[in-house]
Amino acid sequence: MDFDFDEQHRLLRQSVRDFAAAEIAPHAQRWDREERFPVELVPKLAAMGLLGIRVPPEYGGSGMDMQAYAIAIEEIARVDGSIALTVASHNGLGTGHILAFGTEEQKRKYLPRAVSGEWLAAWALSEPGSGSDAAALRTTARRDGEGWVIDGTKTFITQGSVGGFCVVLARTNTGVPKQQGITAFVVDRGTPGFAASRHLRKYGCRASDTVELTLDGVRVPDAQRVGAVDHGFADTMRILDRGRVSIAAMALGLGYGALEKAIAYAKQRTAFGNPIAEFQAIQWILADAKVELDAAALLTYRAAWLADRHEPFSKEAAMAKLFASEAATRACGGALQVHGGYGYVCEFDVERHLRDVKICEIGEGTSQIQRLVVAKHVLGG
Repeated sequence: MDFDFDEQHRLLRQSVRDFAAAEIAPHAQRWDREERFPVELVPKLAAMGLLGIRVPPEYGGSGMDMQAYAIAIEEIARVDGSIALTVASHNGLGTGHILAFGTEEQKRKYLPRAVSGEWLAAWALSEPGSGSDAAALRTTARRDGEGWVIDGTKTFITQGSVGGFCVVLARTNTGVPKQQGITAFVVDRGTPGFAASRHLRKYGCRASDTVELTLDGVRVPDAQRVGAVDHGFADTMRILDRGRVSIAAMALGLGYGALEKAIAYAKQRTAFGNPIAEFQAIQWILADAKVELDAAALLTYRAAWLADRHEPFSKEAAMAKLFASEAATRACGGALQVHGGYGYVCEFDVERHLRDVKICEIGEGTSQIQRLVVAKHVLGG
């Protein structure tokens, strides 16, 4: 959907669209088929400024706003959900946590390396026994002299095996309500006891690196603590609000990308002597997708706009992610239906879009959690 963006945002959209068409689209099917994270793309993402979209120039970043961030994610997702997820998680979670709550020393150590692509960022909240109930995490961090010792297991960690550093959430206080006893730490790759123990095969976004992490007696100095002790959960909720905007944008891109392919296919595919685009049954599928995706875009960019104005946007972010992810899933399903049997095989991209978009209804809070967030605000809770 074309908004009345300013010139900077319009130029960004076009430049990212051109980059995605040249550097990502030709390889996306192969990366997905190989289930391989394309490390060769990282320097190109960095050169485009896509690994430091929100990072201020003093740390080497582009210093752009949330609207620019959403635009970039949307345009990448039009051709590949895996790379969109990589860029979103790197910017919004691992890098974003240090940018928002790190010390000046931490920012100068990690942000320039993240922007340059030398170190990709990971972020570890989810565990085998705690997903939607994130505060129920069991990873612990106990004080040991001037530092901390971390033990536990994390799962569904994006960039977990390729990241140069990872922000890890751990329980530091069992004597308070569970939301109040969690602290964040940044752990460098190669720290003894810190390892990717298992690569996870996935339904979609197969070229995104997703692993289980183990922390076995991982020792970090207090200088690696990010934010105040026992305040990590509150900080995490703020990180997730911004992350939900990026996931909504990812859903938009996947939905629009699938719709564009369905429109093109419907115009050239003939049945009963006519292009199938002339059949009302096909037209309604395309029309429904366009209506829902444009509505989702309005919700998404409203949330980004509010964030840029430093106004409350938690409810709006949840609404955007909820509606965009479900609308995009319907749009991708409709696009596959338009392609018929060809949509079901891997010759065309729409089946990959449908597989990739499903994570948008799950990651950074399921659709059910988004409904709870919205309901809480509606009821004044």
